[in-house]
Formats: sequence, structure tokens, C-alpha cells
Amino acid sequence: MRLHVGCAMWSLPSWRGRLVAHPLPAHERLRHYAGWCTAVEGNTTFYATPTRDTVASWARQTGPDFRFVVKLPRTVTHEHRLTDVDAPMREFLAAVEPLGPRAHALWIQLPGSFAPTDVPVLGRFLRRLPESHRYAVEVRHPAFFTDPRATATLEDALATVAAEWVPFDTTAFFTSPPGSDAERDAWSKKPRLPLRTRALTDRPVVRYLGRDDPERTAAGWQRWLDVVAGWLREGRSPTVFVHTPDNADAPVLARRFHDEVRRRVPELDPLPEPIPAEPLTLF
Repeated sequence: MRLHVGCAMWSLPSWRGRLVAHPLPAHERLRHYAGWCTAVEGNTTFYATPTRDTVASWARQTGPDFRFVVKLPRTVTHEHRLTDVDAPMREFLAAVEPLGPRAHALWIQLPGSFAPTDVPVLGRFLRRLPESHRYAVEVRHPAFFTDPRATATLEDALATVAAEWVPFDTTAFFTSPPGSDAERDAWSKKPRLPLRTRALTDRPVVRYLGRDDPERTAAGWQRWLDVVAGWLREGRSPTVFVHTPDNADAPVLARRFHDEVRRRVPELDPLPEPIPAEPLTLF
């Protein structure tokens, strides 16, 4: 029984010397992050497809049970909107191949303008993808959450290839006005959508956005503790990504979320012990 937890990135300046060692070579940063968390969002691939050598270095720094949820390039999802994308998809699929089983899901994040009327395009795109990968789709058009027919249409399209629907829960974040520069920036950029807690597959993926205050972040995820515990008891293997506007404590919070679920499901496997941020000494 595994609950994977992680963050939106594996390296952040505010973690250095506090959560991970500093200085730390770039090719070691993911390995140290993997001592804290067991999954990571592959957001960088949205902006550019990495080289195979780069991806191979990611695999070398992580164990086979580590999970990458890797985002498709914006060329595919936002610029071409899933149409006439054979060339960039071939390049992307070849690049991520070295991840092997670590590629938990290829993440198709669609723009807010991608509406229920576009679902047939998504369905055709999904059916052409190789069965060697699993897929997770994130939509941001409000109708998918408020119109039962739109919800059902999307779920039917995802079911044809056993793809998951990724909710991005920002409801706790938007309960009160921002109080920091990072929160104000997130306030203007993050989507405001209704809560969704339904899983479609045995490997649900959740993205949760809290606040800069760790206690407010933990207060906002309380509903997810029971949901995730329920999934585990059903035999599902969920992955939960914890975000905050500044992400300064995101790895600590991800572990805290795991610990709180484990109190509900004691048979849950524990997380690994983090690599010490400072070199060990005799005294």
C-alpha cells in the first residue's frame, strides 16, 4: 500500500541548507529531494522537451518506485490544442522513455478555453497515444465541474483509455484575501474551480494549493485526508502534490500530509528518511 506525495518542483533556493544540503551540484538535487518526497510534478517539460540524457539523469537519481507526473509540452496542449502534434509528441515520448516505470502518468494540462465542445478532440488524441503509458488530464473550463452532461462526457472520454482526471484544489486558498506577495501572485494566476474528489482509476492524482502559513495549509487539506484514506482502503494508489504560494515548506508539508493519512491508515508504508541537509559529524 503506497501513498506518494510530492511538490511542484525538486529544487528551490529557500530549501538549500535548510531541507537539502548546500552547496549541491545540479545533478544531485533530485536525489536529495527524493529523500523527502516520493513523487514530483514534471512542470519543466511544459516549457521545453528535455534531452534523453537529462531525463536519464533524473532516473539515475531516483528509485524505481519514485513517481514522475510529467506534463506534456505547451506546444501540444496550448498552441496546437492536441491537433497535428505527431512530431512534438514523438520527440516528447522518446525523451521521457528513460524514466521507465518512474513515469507514473503523462499529464495533459489543458487551457481554460478548452471547453466541453472540445472533448471529441481530446478523445481522438487519447486514442492515438501509446498504451505503454498512463495518462492524467487536467481541465480548467468551469463547465466540466458545474454541468453534469459536460462532466459525464469528459469522464466517458477518459474511460476509453483509463485516463485519470486531475483535480487542482484551490478552494482553501481562495477562502480569504492574500497576505503576502507570493499569495497575491497566486491569487491572480491560479484557477478558481469547484472541488472535485472523484477518482476514475486505481491511481488518482491530486494537486492541492494551500497558503504560506503551514497551519492554514494543513487546515485546508482536512477533507482530503478522509478521501485519500478511503482510496487506499479501496486498493487505490494515490499521488498527492502539495503546493503553497511560496513553496518554502512544501516538502515538509507533503510529508506531514502523508503522516496524517498514515494515522488513519496505519498499514501505510512510511516515507524514506531525508538525507541530512548538513554533513554528519562525530559530535
